Amino acid sequence: MHIAMTYTRLRTEERMLLDAFEHLGVNCTPIDLRTIVFNPLVPGEGGGQWEDYDAVIDRSVSLTNTLTSVAMLEHFGIRCINPLGAIEICADKLATTLALVRAGVPTPAIRVATNAQSGLEAIEAIGYPAVIKPTVGSWGRLVARINDRDAAEAILEHREILGSVQQGVFYIQEHIDKPDRDIRVFVVGGEPIAAIMRSSAHWVTNTARGATAQGMEITDELREISINAAAATGGDIVAVDLLECPDRGLLVNELNHSMEFRNSTETTGVNIPELVARHVVRIAEEARVESEILV
Repeated sequence: MHIAMTYTRLRTEERMLLDAFEHLGVNCTPIDLRTIVFNPLVPGEGGGQWEDYDAVIDRSVSLTNTLTSVAMLEHFGIRCINPLGAIEICADKLATTLALVRAGVPTPAIRVATNAQSGLEAIEAIGYPAVIKPTVGSWGRLVARINDRDAAEAILEHREILGSVQQGVFYIQEHIDKPDRDIRVFVVGGEPIAAIMRSSAHWVTNTARGATAQGMEITDELREISINAAAATGGDIVAVDLLECPDRGLLVNELNHSMEFRNSTETTGVNIPELVARHVVRIAEEARVESEILV
């Protein structure tokens, strides 16, 4: 059994995963993607020696590196965790919403526009307050709550003139009057393994913005919606972020394909990296059997 873990920075999570693989007696080779050159005609060229691996788990901090490397590895026939299709869905909030809607998973209402004028119409269709987000981004960055028309006009103009190409897509989400917290459920192999609630006085309840986390019980309702959300993306290992709506109950807000868990392991009492490593090993074993059958 030989597994690779691609990365761009060895954070605490990646070191925890390497320790978990070692504890399981599995050889996991960390590969810095910044040192790799891909040749689509020669898998072993450029430093990866990809044909040696039964599976590769992606842990790159860079979404661009992730999308590029996983596309190349799947081209070589390497089983990646997560698959490219799942990463593309989880990494794009609009793609996430569409996947959830198709699967019948409850999610906040959205409107989408491609210029400032229609963006204003989208916000007023949702109603104030509304939330505007970039379709690609993490850690709560560039997420804004818009309380009135004056704020809407100002933010839309700034995004249209100063923003990147990605900021030209105006993703408008209804504001959920939730408690001062959100919920994150870690789903591994289709099974919720742990959950935390993230609390903050700020309306953006993200630990990167100062929220504090504590473990919580996975209720039947929470389990079902998390399983369905993860299945909608096709992800092997994902974190499902949920909001508690006072009128409609649990709503899936976003999914994360490369979750952070350094604090959640101690908070929940669940050995998240070991469960992730065990699932990666199961996938690698299945991939090896399939390759032997094909040969």
